[in-house]
Amino acid sequence: MHTQSRAHSGQSLAYGPRNYAFAEYTTALNWTGGAFRPGATGKSLPVDNPRHGKAMGQVTLSDGHDMQAAVEAAQAAWPGWRATPIKERAQVMYRLKALLERDLDELCWLLSAENGKTYAEAKGDIEKGIECIEFACSLPNLAAGGQIDVSRGVNCQVSYEPLGIVGGVVPFNFPVMVPLWMIPNALVAGNCFILKPSEVVPYGAMRLAKYLQEAGLPDGVFQTVNGQQAAVEALVDHPAVQAVGFVGSTKVARLLYARGSALGKRMLCLGGAKNHVLVVPDADVDLTAANVVASSFGCAGQRCMASSLMVAVGPTQRIIDAMVAVARKIRLGEDMGAVISAAAKARIEGYIAGAEAAGAKVLVDGRGATVAGCEAGNWVGPTVLDHVRPDMPAACDEIFGPVLSIVRTRTLDEAIQVENANAYGNGAAIFTTSGAVARYAVERLESGMVGINIGVPVPREPFSFGGFADSKFGHGDLTGLDGYRFWSRPKKVTSKWAIQADQNWMN
Repeated sequence: MHTQSRAHSGQSLAYGPRNYAFAEYTTALNWTGGAFRPGATGKSLPVDNPRHGKAMGQVTLSDGHDMQAAVEAAQAAWPGWRATPIKERAQVMYRLKALLERDLDELCWLLSAENGKTYAEAKGDIEKGIECIEFACSLPNLAAGGQIDVSRGVNCQVSYEPLGIVGGVVPFNFPVMVPLWMIPNALVAGNCFILKPSEVVPYGAMRLAKYLQEAGLPDGVFQTVNGQQAAVEALVDHPAVQAVGFVGSTKVARLLYARGSALGKRMLCLGGAKNHVLVVPDADVDLTAANVVASSFGCAGQRCMASSLMVAVGPTQRIIDAMVAVARKIRLGEDMGAVISAAAKARIEGYIAGAEAAGAKVLVDGRGATVAGCEAGNWVGPTVLDHVRPDMPAACDEIFGPVLSIVRTRTLDEAIQVENANAYGNGAAIFTTSGAVARYAVERLESGMVGINIGVPVPREPFSFGGFADSKFGHGDLTGLDGYRFWSRPKKVTSKWAIQADQNWMN
């Protein structure tokens, strides 16, 4: 940590490389009142390029003074934004979508540099975010309230009003997509939004701020406040902030939900996961092997929908052998990127060593992996652990890395019990060619998102994203119409204008 000597409010945000080469970038500043500003602490942290293991820039650190400045700018902007018709608010989202598509190639390389993703994974990050923007563009048609004459001369109608100033706290693994789970719906609903990006990957949010301004969003309607715990607590605690969305670990999700709820805030906090994929003997070998490997090792396993535990039911050795063969073909650095930090690398390798010491068999070992020319990077190769017991940490904890643990059971009911016994309820999947088997499992699996022959059962818009149990604290989901309703509140109006000759209790 060091003191930031000067503001860089006029710095260029263009990112030059169109490859994985290392390049220095810029200082990520707060975006308040339509301009970049340094944090009040005068301090910053390095932003590392995980592939190369060295800093590509800095991020400013903020405290309650910065949050107060953001709130004051939002309070000044909200009356005008609230009065803007929803169709006009949605037009900003149309323009934002066009800007992201215009600069897609550059943004993919920037996200790859700050996060460690491959180019293809960064592209998926942005394109899924664009899909969320597209949904928000449709809200003027989807979010209309209803009305009906409930009695003679008496009409009831409902409209959805914005909450006011709201905020979001997002993780490192999807620098653009997860913020866009929240921002478009909240803005089209008529709110002002304050984002606390991950201090590890602040550049995606920094670019979103500039794009929203270019798209015509009034200054103060969207803002970012960078930092760590102090910035998060300042957002949740501020009396003017009405609602907060969070995506991250279960530990923090639980704490923030309790903190905000105690203050009367509307809170929706998505936590961690330990997604189980059940594989039965009749599953298609090639489809299952390819999909389970992709779902386990995509984004280096650093996603809440990663299938990190496979439950092999009965005689499935041929499928496991095929999976191992596919995993061994993954090219580190090309097909799979780096993990986010040296600390993450050490933690992941510790889980592998612990499972091996407890009796698990290492079928594919990613420890000690490296990439030529990027030897200082945070590399962990694909790892497959077999004969893992359900009580081992590798089977229970969210490792958040490229590690697939295999637990073996004799029956499908035993496999379902393994899934349902875990504390999380984010995602689950079953691979089978039998519709009856699939239905049997789907009806019994305790997860909010379930896949059939799909290892990453992420709902596409307009279907909403959210899990059960320790994977979610709060009500509703964060995307789709659930997301819009989280950022708004229904107002019911009952009216009577005509005097009726006949009367009842309503009129």
